[in-house]
Amino acid sequence: MRRKLAAGNWKMNGTGDSLGELAALAESHTGPAADILICPPATLLSRAAEIAKGSAVAIGGQDCHANASGAHTGDLSAAMLKDAGASAVILGHSERRADHGETDAQICAKAEASLAEGLTAVICIGETLSEREGGDTLKVVGTQLAGSVPASATGKNTVVAYEPVWAIGTGKVPTLEQISEVHNFLRAELTTRFGAGTAEAIRLLYGGSVKPSNAREIFAVSNVDGALVGGASLKAADFSPIITALEAA
Repeated sequence: MRRKLAAGNWKMNGTGDSLGELAALAESHTGPAADILICPPATLLSRAAEIAKGSAVAIGGQDCHANASGAHTGDLSAAMLKDAGASAVILGHSERRADHGETDAQICAKAEASLAEGLTAVICIGETLSEREGGDTLKVVGTQLAGSVPASATGKNTVVAYEPVWAIGTGKVPTLEQISEVHNFLRAELTTRFGAGTAEAIRLLYGGSVKPSNAREIFAVSNVDGALVGGASLKAADFSPIITALEAA
């Protein structure tokens, strides 16, 4: 049975003072029924890993380069993230796709590099509002899924996060029927590609304006194995109820 996952993406937020929130979260969830992952900015990775050491909270990065090393100023390799204490990395987030023009092929290469280092790849996919309104949601997410997830993906090393771009940080949330349609579609696509065993083991997260007030109903949707949470993961008081709702789902 798939173990549920609550993942927090701090994005470009947080300084050393913010690590108190991580400590509070770790103290509040000492034996959770769901996995917990916090992905702070790279400047906090090693300190976050030290705080989370021995707790139920895992630490991840927000991106990595596909190459192991080289002349790539400002970039970080998967090995560097692992050395800093990360056990996972978010890849292909819509903000990376939009702001940096990342393609499915580039994201797949990053995922392959991450898996080679033993990191769990949290691969993000999702449609824009115009694509949703144009009726292209399943086409878009299907293409992203096929192009971004490497052939070496398994339930142990890969997580797929569906985040409709138009719902990220906007307060807008798809209907439960829309979330169900996409997650059921993704499971079917993974089954066609990898077979039922692997497909059933890969966790599918929903992301996009998840908050304590709507978490429970979202987690009750079929094939939703957890959430990738942005703003609400910055404060333990906001993220903790989401974790509790996931544990009860």
